[in-house]
Amino acid sequence: MKLRSLLFVPGDRPDQMQKALQCHADALILDLEDSVSAQNKRSAREHSAAFLRAPQRPTQLFVRINSLSSGLANDDLGMILAAQPDGIVLPKAQGASAILELTKLLPEGLRILPIATETPSAIFQLSEYASVANRLLGLTWGVEDLSAAIGARSARGADGAFTPPFEMLRGLVLFAAHSAQIPAIETVYKAFRDQAGLTAYLARAAHDGFNGMLAIHPDQVPVINSAFSPTPDAIAKAERIVAAFRAYPGAGVVSLDGIMLDAPHLKQAERVIALSK
Repeated sequence: MKLRSLLFVPGDRPDQMQKALQCHADALILDLEDSVSAQNKRSAREHSAAFLRAPQRPTQLFVRINSLSSGLANDDLGMILAAQPDGIVLPKAQGASAILELTKLLPEGLRILPIATETPSAIFQLSEYASVANRLLGLTWGVEDLSAAIGARSARGADGAFTPPFEMLRGLVLFAAHSAQIPAIETVYKAFRDQAGLTAYLARAAHDGFNGMLAIHPDQVPVINSAFSPTPDAIAKAERIVAAFRAYPGAGVVSLDGIMLDAPHLKQAERVIALSK
């Protein structure tokens, strides 16, 4: 399952859902939580369920329910599960216990994408996700709810970069995801008209080991897909590395273009080839 780009769409905006289908995101996240006002929660469930029931799905369709502590999650699930979403996005996730609690309410095989850093206590439960990895689509993070919870003036400095406490969280989520052997999904880039800034943000995310990213605007999707797709040159190089190891079965180290390569280089090359398919 490719999860390079995951685009949020308000659940009470069926017009935006239809338009979002044209942007080639790997998944749409029909949102019942933050982008929907309290008075529109019911209509958002109804519109999302109707959209899920469409006869053909050109992309994966996930639903972000309200948090388990909100008192709204059961109503969300009661309406959208019958429409068979491809995944559930869980906001304000609280470690493995939250996944196990939600799993009891879901049909067998339906997996979850936790947003894992939206409360202070959740930070100390990141390592738990490895124990429930078979129920997860990946792991992602967010800063707005957490920033408000701790009274931070902003999660970002004047230059737009995350401040040290929030940068630390980004790294913890990255390593927690890879420890659980699930995709690490970068958080949103809010300045959706800033294409240069988005490109730089994505270059860093891909460089650091993230596998995909949340999007808030359709124009972000092609840039995200490109950032997390290997270039033809990268694919060709990876194929040469794999071929070099195949030429010497059992060898721990091989030479290519005057450079010594070992097991980590082979593993990375195999990952690049897998992403290209």
